[in-house]
Amino acid sequence: MQPEAFFLRRRVQSAIFFAAILGLTYGSILLTQFDVIQGLQAVPRAFAWGIVNFVPDERAWTRLPRILEKLQETVLMAIASSSVASVFGLGLALLGANTTRPHPWFSLPARMLASIFRNIDVSVWALILLFSFGQSGFTGFFALFFVTLGFITRVMVETIDEVSTDSVEALRATGASYGAIISQSVIPACLPQLISWVLYMIETNIRSATLVGILTGTGIGFLFDLYFKNFNYGAASLVVLATVVAVLLIEAVSNAIRRTIL
Repeated sequence: MQPEAFFLRRRVQSAIFFAAILGLTYGSILLTQFDVIQGLQAVPRAFAWGIVNFVPDERAWTRLPRILEKLQETVLMAIASSSVASVFGLGLALLGANTTRPHPWFSLPARMLASIFRNIDVSVWALILLFSFGQSGFTGFFALFFVTLGFITRVMVETIDEVSTDSVEALRATGASYGAIISQSVIPACLPQLISWVLYMIETNIRSATLVGILTGTGIGFLFDLYFKNFNYGAASLVVLATVVAVLLIEAVSNAIRRTIL
């Protein structure tokens, strides 16, 4: 294909793509009867309202001990779900990785299970688990656990196949047992990356746990939902600020640990 024809084809494809996007956008505006001008004019008013109302007042600060208690509950749930899911995820990854699978038949089911857990959003898991556990901490824990299990399994499968191939082959050549290969080669080689991913999931799960708490009536998300629906915007803003500070502190600690181990 000539260069001129190639670039002409690319331009035509790009034009068709952007025309389709514009058509879908215009069609959505017509179907929803959305007033674009009024929507744009509402943006500065919304920001002004947020600045005025989402400021902790003196009454909100009296609720700080309860907010910190619920925030601690949320953080601990995120850490627990991430840590437990990582242990199970590592075991599932050993079955799914090409380098360490005991038999080829284990690989596909392990990868499929991880894909299902990973691709269902945490909010959907929370809604599904509400039927079994109701509005309790177990619902939030297992919702975070399943999503973390799928994600950790996926990244550990890739890490195992990339990091430990040479050392595994060397141990197999010496007649080492499967347990020795895992404990002496795979886990030591993948442990820094596993710790890094666990720290990442803890950070992510703290944010997700807030949303899950709104759905399940637990943790810091429950307090935010309670205060917001009762028009106590000062206390609701304090919940948001406390959550932001906690996420930033944990991210700073995580980054320090990553610099140490990697």
